[in-house]
Amino acid sequence: MKGGVPMTSQNLVEMFRAQAQIHGEEPMLRAKRAGSWSWMTWNEARKQVDDLGAGLIALGVQAGDRVALLSENRPEWVICDLAILTCAAATVGIYVTLTAKQIEYQLADSGARVIIVSNEQQLSKVLKARDSLPGVAHVILIEGPPEKCEAQVLSLEEAMRGGRARDQEERERRVAMIEPDQLAALIYTSGTTGEPKGTMLTHHNFVCNCAATNQVLPAITLADRNLNFLPFSHVFGRTCDYYLMIYDGVPITFAESWEKVLENLGEVPPTFMSAVPRFYEKAHAGMMSTIERRGALRRRACRWSMKVARRVGALGRAGAPVSPWLRAKRALADRLLLRQLRAVMGGRLRFFVSGGGPLAKELAEFFYDIGMPVLEGYGLTETSPVTNVNRADRVKPGMVGPAIPGVEIKIAEDGEILVRGPNIMKGYWHKPEATAEALAGGWFHTGDVGYIDNDGYLAITDRKKDIIVTAGGKNVAPQLIENLLKTDPLIAEALVYGDKRSYLSALIVPAFAELEAVARSRGIPFNSRSDLVARPEVQQTYRDHIDGKLADLAPFEQIRKFTILDHEFTQQAGHLTPSLKVKRREVYQRYWELLEAMYASK
Repeated sequence: MKGGVPMTSQNLVEMFRAQAQIHGEEPMLRAKRAGSWSWMTWNEARKQVDDLGAGLIALGVQAGDRVALLSENRPEWVICDLAILTCAAATVGIYVTLTAKQIEYQLADSGARVIIVSNEQQLSKVLKARDSLPGVAHVILIEGPPEKCEAQVLSLEEAMRGGRARDQEERERRVAMIEPDQLAALIYTSGTTGEPKGTMLTHHNFVCNCAATNQVLPAITLADRNLNFLPFSHVFGRTCDYYLMIYDGVPITFAESWEKVLENLGEVPPTFMSAVPRFYEKAHAGMMSTIERRGALRRRACRWSMKVARRVGALGRAGAPVSPWLRAKRALADRLLLRQLRAVMGGRLRFFVSGGGPLAKELAEFFYDIGMPVLEGYGLTETSPVTNVNRADRVKPGMVGPAIPGVEIKIAEDGEILVRGPNIMKGYWHKPEATAEALAGGWFHTGDVGYIDNDGYLAITDRKKDIIVTAGGKNVAPQLIENLLKTDPLIAEALVYGDKRSYLSALIVPAFAELEAVARSRGIPFNSRSDLVARPEVQQTYRDHIDGKLADLAPFEQIRKFTILDHEFTQQAGHLTPSLKVKRREVYQRYWELLEAMYASK
């Protein structure tokens, strides 16, 4: 049975209520609490949403107001978001990794009247900025003792209780007045460069994006399960792991954290899952490291198995037949290795969806070959987000697929990708000039560069502003090189540099667990990470690996010099966005002296 219902819903609240009416006492939200997994049913969720919606109205939330939500993913995130929408208000989802100053900016810019926070740690950030935010009338705390805090801090239960004590007529009047074009979310761009902009997305943007995406993904049924770890503050997680699940009537299971995803995959194995490229990079590196640590005989068997899997995978992607003999070898490879690799991901996955950044072609091929195809897609915050996605019956690694129904894609004369469709944002909050620039000519200007092949599949080659032009006049797409390097199990991050220079250089962040294991196996002594990365043997190892990965690229795309860092890139240090993308310009500025030193002598 197909999970989705005939979609007559004009807004997200109607969509949720329609599914709650159908599924009632079936599970909707699943999370691990006190060491065990527990469910919340659709009916229980509907009751809490209604109570909190009425409670927010009692606190003075008006139609069109913005209510901020500063919380990790959890069942309450869904309850709070739907309650906010029930008031005909809009949700401002804020990343929990942001600092107090960054939170203050988004609260002030959005004009949020109420903010809901997950715990005392997040509450402390808000209270630091409270004096500068006279427009914030109330703070609601999901967990923790609000009695220890200053006035105007309510518990979530108190807010719900206030709703239960009210006449429900006003809440239902608000629901009835929600128009498709009404603001549903204000999502601030990750801010890889410049000041974050509040992207205005409507109910119609989200509903039509769910409907169109649902048409092109493999059929999602009521027997399917997903596992969520993508933050709902980011549009990819919001649409694909939350609203799409409601559209299909599929329960949402919350991973405990990024660090525990693999553990949770074994406990509540999903049948499909959405993730960002960093997840696939780490999973691949872990699998390869496990293989290399096996004994010589087993390593040979694993390498043979992967060779067979690659041959079968290449034929499958080309739509070519597989001979009975090769099928028999593939079955043996499955017993020797491939099913063990799939078991790392829970053993039940039918497909992955990848978004939020470019996925290396080699990684997409690897997961396809072992029996867990990754359907890479494309989109931005401003597009709600999905515009393109690979089709399960024709996966093209390295490309992001054809446009979804209702979306048009064209390539401008300078190579920029332009998008038009019902999923395009209303604009940027209080930024008419930026809105006019982004939507010039009736098309959304993505800032990405790419091309469309003869089958209508889109390929992303780079960010328009990230293109490196060497001193010799060669145009270089750094993301292509970086993605190739990150397929190496010893490389966690790579940042290419060289604009207006005679050659390319790179900053390399090691995969420290794998590097340290290699060092110990080779008897390389080290006392610290800085000592380790400076060892001549390690420098030569990375030289060999970098050259090997880039062997098929043009001479001007080779990395002549590189610097190995002795620490990881983190969100806390400002290297990464909350969606785990490298802040290119920020990193360039922070490591300016190291980058320049690679050009000091030849």
